[in-house]
Amino acid sequence: MLPYKSLIQLKRDSSVALYVQLCNSFISLITNGTLRPSDILPSTRLLSELTGLNRNTIKLAYEELISQGWAESVERKGMFVLSKLPVVSEKGKTGSEKTADTFGEAFLWTNPFKEILPEENYQQSILTIDDGFPDVRLTPVDLLMREYRSISKKFYGKNFLKYGFPKGSENLRRTLSDYLSNTRGLSVNPENLLITKGSQMGIYLATQLLLTHSDHIAVGVSNYRSSDEIFRYVGANLLRIPVDEYGMDIDFLEDVLKKKSVKAVYIIPHHHFPTTVTMSMERRLKLLKLAKEHRFAIIEDDYDFDFHYNAKPYIPLASIDHNRNVIYIGSITKTFAPALRIGFMIAQPEFVRAAASLRQLIDKQGDSLLEEAFSSLFENGEMERHFRKSLKIYRSRRDLFCEILKSNFNGVIDFKIPEGGMAVWSVFDPSISLPKLSMDAGKKGLKIADGSFYNNEVFIPNGLRLGFASLNENEIEKSLELLRTVI
Repeated sequence: MLPYKSLIQLKRDSSVALYVQLCNSFISLITNGTLRPSDILPSTRLLSELTGLNRNTIKLAYEELISQGWAESVERKGMFVLSKLPVVSEKGKTGSEKTADTFGEAFLWTNPFKEILPEENYQQSILTIDDGFPDVRLTPVDLLMREYRSISKKFYGKNFLKYGFPKGSENLRRTLSDYLSNTRGLSVNPENLLITKGSQMGIYLATQLLLTHSDHIAVGVSNYRSSDEIFRYVGANLLRIPVDEYGMDIDFLEDVLKKKSVKAVYIIPHHHFPTTVTMSMERRLKLLKLAKEHRFAIIEDDYDFDFHYNAKPYIPLASIDHNRNVIYIGSITKTFAPALRIGFMIAQPEFVRAAASLRQLIDKQGDSLLEEAFSSLFENGEMERHFRKSLKIYRSRRDLFCEILKSNFNGVIDFKIPEGGMAVWSVFDPSISLPKLSMDAGKKGLKIADGSFYNNEVFIPNGLRLGFASLNENEIEKSLELLRTVI
């Protein structure tokens, strides 16, 4: 007889009824091959002695096994595993089992992610110099939740619990269109706008519609790694274009276009990732001219337009694109809170409709109530007030951060004071190993990246984006002192 006393583990403090637990235990023994078709099960009396359960509880478990088709009762003989069941496992009475590990994968599949992007968890309470994130402590969550509750309590708010537009909340698309028109000079209406879960989804959707296998897309020598991986996922070829202090080198791109046909150009003209440089207006205009001549799309990733400190930011390429070559992608996530996934894509109506259809294949729609709440914040001016308040605070933090870098890390870290954004692009002395620096800092209670996310096949800078926005003044001083100590 099998050692049921050790095989059957019951949790008497569980919310799951004991007879259900017992039934599930037998099902597990059958499916893993410990019990086979036609094997006899212990009598209710014996099993009661082994488990300490009431016999009526065991009878209920056996009745449940019979009703689910796992067991059968044979008159005058007892309870048996159903004889008609197929053998679902090779495990025998010896306890050995042939598993997927014995033969390799349990099923055939394609893995295009052998080099997985690093998984980062910033929800832990540890002093962190991040990649350039907003300070969620400044986020007016109470106001957002107030709007959320207000909408959900109103009689018409219940409608937002039903399926809605795959393009996103009609009200948010309308208020966001007005906001983008007023602040960025964009000629946009709700039909041109798709609400996404952050800018990342917008890049993915645009890529799926624009690129096929072996198509060429021009990207920066330094570039946002996640977008590179999205382009590679569809099989596109990445053409690396140099990026200097004035942004992507459009003259270099023009020479490339004489030799190769390019389907799209991906740019971050405002606070380029990772180096934070801003593309000059001369290059922006030339890029638009080339796009018109060569009929390629421009994917403009404008992830943190709202945070520019020295002067008014350049208006987006999409605002001066009279030939409609630009697909404009932005994010509220980066300026509000990373966990609240709200972004947008702006393009011609037909392209937006196709992107919305594609989005439905993986995500029927966004969070309607959350989108409605954001719409209210834009409408009543709370979002603009939040941006103005945050801008003032982040500028002060940038100045302090850069002042300490200049005085305490001279000759060790090379940087330029960024005109905007939430991070300082910092190139470390070649003698400093960033992976070791990251590990040593972690031991002292400081979380900092190891630099690998910024590397690609041609760009290995020994640099880090040092985020200042999410740290208050005391945290800036403490974190940089810890960093200095580690170095």
